[in-house]
Amino acid sequence: MSTTASDNRLRTLGSKTAGPGHPVYITGEIGINHNGDLENAFALIDAAADAGCDAVKFQKRTPEICTPRDQWDIERDTPWGRMTYIDYRHRVEFGEAEYQAISEHCAKRGIDWFASPWDTEAVAFLEKFDVPAHKVASASLTDDELLRALRATGRTIILSTGMSTPKQIRHAVEVLGSDNILLCHATSTYPAKAEELNLRVINTLQAEYPNVPIGYSGHETGLQTTLAAVALGATFVERHITLDRAMWGSDQAASVEPQGLQRLVRDIRTIEASLGDGVKKVYESELGPMKKLRRVAGVVAEAESADREPVTV
Repeated sequence: MSTTASDNRLRTLGSKTAGPGHPVYITGEIGINHNGDLENAFALIDAAADAGCDAVKFQKRTPEICTPRDQWDIERDTPWGRMTYIDYRHRVEFGEAEYQAISEHCAKRGIDWFASPWDTEAVAFLEKFDVPAHKVASASLTDDELLRALRATGRTIILSTGMSTPKQIRHAVEVLGSDNILLCHATSTYPAKAEELNLRVINTLQAEYPNVPIGYSGHETGLQTTLAAVALGATFVERHITLDRAMWGSDQAASVEPQGLQRLVRDIRTIEASLGDGVKKVYESELGPMKKLRRVAGVVAEAESADREPVTV
C-alpha cells in the first residue's frame, strides 16, 4: 500500500498523534513564567489541563553554558532583590526534584509536559524523564551541536522557526532529518505585531516541506490570529500562558491568562470541526430546506432516510 503525503505528516507525541486529520495538538508554553516557584508551575499546569490543552512546555537551561560569561556578574533588580544575572538564571531554573514533582502533577492531571533544552546538558537532563517530545526554541535553530544531540534521542522534535531565514531553516531540517520533526512558524518578538505575524508562511512551509507537519508558535496578544493559523492548517499550536500578564518576567505580556486559554482551546476545537474535508456535499440536514425552498430540483439524488450518507453533488 502506498504512503500518502498526509501519512508522512503524522508525528507521535506521547499517546497522541499530531498532523493532518488529527485534532490540533495544543501546548501551553509555561517557559519560565513560573518565576522559579513550583506552586506557580502547578497552577499553570492546572490552568492548561482545565482548558483542555494536550501539554505544557517548560524551558531548561544550564545557566553557566547558556549565559554569556561577560553577563554573569551584571547586577539587575528582580522580585527577590538585586542580584547578578547568573544568580537570577539559577533562581528561575528548576532542578531534578522540581521536575519530578512537575511530572507527577502532570500525570495526575492527565496532561503531558516537555521542554525546550537550550544546551546539550539540558537534553541529557530531560532524557531522565519520559517526555513525548523535545522543542527547539527559535533562538537555538542554528545550534547544530544541540540539534544533533536532540536527533540522537529518537524523540519527536518540534522546531520553531522565528528569527530564521529559509536557508537556516533548511539547514536545521537537514541536521535533524525530516522524518521525526514538526515545524512551527513563529515571529520572535514579544509581543509580536499582527502585521509581522505573516501567517501565510504556514502555507509556504507546507509546500516546501510536504512530509513535515506544520504548526504555529504564537507570541502575539489576543487570540484571533492564533485561530487564523488553525484555519490555515496549523496542526500544532503553542502559546505562552501566565497566571497574570502583570506578573514580573519578559514573557508575561505576550502570554494568555487562564480564561483566555479556555476560550482559545474551545475555539480551536470549533474551527477544526468546521473545516471538514473539502468535498462539497448535500447534507441530510439540508434536504428538508431544499424540498421546502428550491423551486427547481435539478439533478440530485434525494436521500430516502436520515440514515443515509450525505449526498455528493
